Amino acid sequence: MKMEKLKILLVDDDEDDRQFFADALDSLDMNTELVQLTDGEACLEYMNLYKNDGPNLLFLDLNMPIMNGFQCLERIRQQAEFNDVTIAIYSTSGAEKDIDETFNKGANIYLKKPASFQDLKNSLRQVIKTNWTYQKNDFSKENFLLKV
Repeated sequence: MKMEKLKILLVDDDEDDRQFFADALDSLDMNTELVQLTDGEACLEYMNLYKNDGPNLLFLDLNMPIMNGFQCLERIRQQAEFNDVTIAIYSTSGAEKDIDETFNKGANIYLKKPASFQDLKNSLRQVIKTNWTYQKNDFSKENFLLKV
C-alpha cells in the first residue's frame, strides 16, 4: 500500500532560505510534496483555494512583506477548516516575545532557522515524524520550541 504524500507548504520571502529548506527536505528522501510561497497573503489565498487538498504541515516565516507571519497565523487560526493544519513557525528570530506571541496565536511548534544544513535536516525530520494528533493533545509551552 502506497502512503499518501505529506503536503508541506513553506511561506518565506527569502529565496535562499526557501532553496536551503527545499534542498534539506529533498535530502531526507521522505514521501513529501513541497509548495513554496513568498508572503502571508499568498498563503491565505492558496489555503482557501485548496481547502480540501491543502497542506498537512505549514512552515511559516515571521518577517515577510505584504502580510507577515503573525498576521497570517492569526487569520489561519480564525478559520475552523484549517484546525487540522500543523503550523511550524520557521524564523530567524529567537526573541521570547515572538515565541510567546506565536504560541498564543495557535502555532504548533517554533523552529529557529538553523545555520547548518545538517541541523536543518535534523529539525525537519523531527517535525515531519512527530505525531501531531498526539502533540495537540499534549500541547504546552514546554514542548513548543524545537531544540535540535
